[in-house]
Amino acid sequence: MFDIIILNGSVLDGSGRDAERLDLGVRDGKIAALGDLREAEAAKVVDAAGKIVCPGFLDLHRHADGALFRPGYGDCDLFQGITTVGNGNCGLSLAPQARPYREAIAAYLKPVTGDFEGVPVDTMADYLSALKAWPLPVNALMLAGGGTIRASVAGFQKLRLEDQDFAAIHARLERSLADGAAGVSLGLGYAPECYYTTDELIRALEPIRNTDTVLSVHMREEAMKLLPSIDEMISVAKALRVPLQISHLKGTGRENWGRLIPQALDRIAKARAEGLDVCCDVYAYTAGSTQLIHILPPEFLQGGPAAITERLRDSAARRRLLDRLENGRDFDNYVYLVGWENIFVSAVKRAEDGRYVGQSIAQAAGDKDPAVFALDLLRDNDCEVTMIDFITTEEDIARILQSPFAYSISDATFPTGGKLHPRVYGAFSQVIETYVNKMHALTLPEAVNRMTRRPADRYGLKDKGRIALGADADILVFDPARVHVAATYDQPAQRAEGMDYVIVNGRIALENGRLTGVQAGNVLEGKK
Repeated sequence: MFDIIILNGSVLDGSGRDAERLDLGVRDGKIAALGDLREAEAAKVVDAAGKIVCPGFLDLHRHADGALFRPGYGDCDLFQGITTVGNGNCGLSLAPQARPYREAIAAYLKPVTGDFEGVPVDTMADYLSALKAWPLPVNALMLAGGGTIRASVAGFQKLRLEDQDFAAIHARLERSLADGAAGVSLGLGYAPECYYTTDELIRALEPIRNTDTVLSVHMREEAMKLLPSIDEMISVAKALRVPLQISHLKGTGRENWGRLIPQALDRIAKARAEGLDVCCDVYAYTAGSTQLIHILPPEFLQGGPAAITERLRDSAARRRLLDRLENGRDFDNYVYLVGWENIFVSAVKRAEDGRYVGQSIAQAAGDKDPAVFALDLLRDNDCEVTMIDFITTEEDIARILQSPFAYSISDATFPTGGKLHPRVYGAFSQVIETYVNKMHALTLPEAVNRMTRRPADRYGLKDKGRIALGADADILVFDPARVHVAATYDQPAQRAEGMDYVIVNGRIALENGRLTGVQAGNVLEGKK
């Protein structure tokens, strides 16, 4: 007797192989049988004739650290087939936060994670314990964010660390991994990790040397200096002898489109040929989303949001900054790379500035200089402003997805108010609708592989991302022709369409396209 039998489906097992006509039996949260099950009995029988049956999708680069605790979280995941999420990315994990710097850390995280009041964040163990006690619609794992760890030791002011600081960073990193973090993430494009030299970065990561701990990195630069940034991280991973994951690979800026990504992929392929375990991931949208302070040059990020806000009130500092935005080419200058017309306000702290949400900086500025408007907006909102920025092309995204070492992510951010990026609701459906059905850049088996087996294997999740005997019963049933992204930039909060059944750990969370209310997710911990 099975809990669930899925009959007559075309099964994609996650490996990238073509579909096979198989029946599937689920018992006690596991895939217990594959084959001809027409005569078997089950509490629930699903007829998947004409449908695809595949593993649940894994989105291992999300920023839902705090959003998981929000009532109603899960719709955005389940309706696009996501059954496992990974948080704590880009160095920006909620835990561990030390109390002397907690206010500054919280202000820095909120434009990405949203409010997380009430979530215990002293240690990774505190956070994961709270998550285990919370009803989860999907499985969740957590990375230890190097930025949060450094900020918890030395805040945002200190540029050069001392021996005792590195010792404290090592202790927090070691404890976070022992507490169950599944890997380590870096945000070298953000403060305070942008202060590290390459040698200092290697020193800070000493506890993971010669381990299989995945090092996931938001690199220093993703535009003019993309290739040197890749080279830096390859050198770091080689020095430490650890697996490297390059996060949300892209070649930002019009003049880089179609030019940098082929070279970047060649760099990665060469390092792999030389024996380094390096992979990358990519989101399926031409726009990203992060804090608006990311438009500022690295030297203006020192001290965190409070210090930046004070500098924005200083007329001399503002003049220097305006000159840097107009003429700077030595950093990822979004103003130069894509222009104010492609940088949109998506969330603000002050209610009176809510009228700008959804407008580009160029539009919102009106008769004011867009640069002056942007700095005023940051100043007036204590730097708690989120942007959506159009930075890449579908062709470059397709090139990355087609590579043999890439997988799909959302990089979804969850500011508490404003307009979320549509990728929160549609990133994985976007891969199928746009890159399979419309562009034919991938076959469906290839796309499923990039959303299941590849990310699962990257983090050693041997029971996830596959249809196989004994694997966890995270299963999707859908017609790929009906998959549709309803979320738009103007109206993002719309569920994706096309998933008939979503099963999480053997329990049906979405049935005939409707939520059942089942909360069957588990917390997935790293090796201890």
